Amino acid sequence: MSGVYLTGHGGPEALEWRDDIPVPAPGPGQVLVRVAAAGVNNTDINTRVGWYSSDVTGATDAVDQDIEAGGWGGALNFPRIQGGDLCGIVEKVGPNSGFKKGQRVTCPINLPRPRPGSPQGFIALGSEIDGAFAQYCLVEANDFYDVSASPLSDVEIAAIPCAFGTAENLLTRAGVTAGQKVLITGASGGVGLAAVQLAALRGASVWGVTAAAKAEVVKSQGALGTFGRDELPPQDMFDAVIDVVGGPAWASLILALKPGGHYAVSGAIAGPIVEADLRDIYLRDITVHGCTHQAPEVFGRLVELMNTGRIKPLVSRTYPLKDIARAQADFQAKTLPGKLVLLP
Repeated sequence: MSGVYLTGHGGPEALEWRDDIPVPAPGPGQVLVRVAAAGVNNTDINTRVGWYSSDVTGATDAVDQDIEAGGWGGALNFPRIQGGDLCGIVEKVGPNSGFKKGQRVTCPINLPRPRPGSPQGFIALGSEIDGAFAQYCLVEANDFYDVSASPLSDVEIAAIPCAFGTAENLLTRAGVTAGQKVLITGASGGVGLAAVQLAALRGASVWGVTAAAKAEVVKSQGALGTFGRDELPPQDMFDAVIDVVGGPAWASLILALKPGGHYAVSGAIAGPIVEADLRDIYLRDITVHGCTHQAPEVFGRLVELMNTGRIKPLVSRTYPLKDIARAQADFQAKTLPGKLVLLP
């Protein structure tokens, strides 16, 4: 089959197009799918450049050092097929899989793998195991969800798992409910726009942090208003802050919370090393949530929303899979709102 190998940590040159990748065979409880579409995400680029290494202290676009262990869980096995956003069509099934050829499926990027001493253990599709940047992808049947009934297109389904899964998990951990005020950073990106849409669907009042040129896009997804990236949000205004940016503005996000508010984070594209006054956290009873592990019911709720057509991602552009380097360059340029999707 054709696909893209990540041959090591580095720049776009680490991505290698191949036409001779063996097609995996499904074993018991496994499903082989033909990849219909695969979304582009920050995590693909972060993994490629090795940003997850603790040796990296800058923004995601500033990694200029050799990295040995830069995956989510440390060192990766290369070559690796990346791609955590998957919409696929069942091609072959192993014994006891429970699926049939022709079903349309998707799965979360975070695949639960509890183990002794680590009840919230997981592996990541496209990181610890091969993902969707190829013609075929092999996944455990227990990780798949049937989305054959969804009115969304294959491209739209492929834009949901990482962005909407991350956003729904952030909102769940922060306990966002109807009537609350929520501030979302990186609001014009994939996760940000998903969080805006999902928070509004919960009945919350939403504000986003974004560039002025994308403010109307953010409002079109359900935000009441926006703040510029260099603008300090009002203090003591929000019940929850949903953050995927981090960086120098972090202290102002803590101050934007009401006493007793919740801060939830699952990204730090502006930089992972942050500084704030701890008194602004403990004297105001702020709760901080680090959000990567996703309980199965989080993605289960998204599947229901997909199958009933109650969510719809914004996809700005699609690319042939062979053009992955150009797609990732466009993604990093941050000029296009929402999601970019690759087509094998």
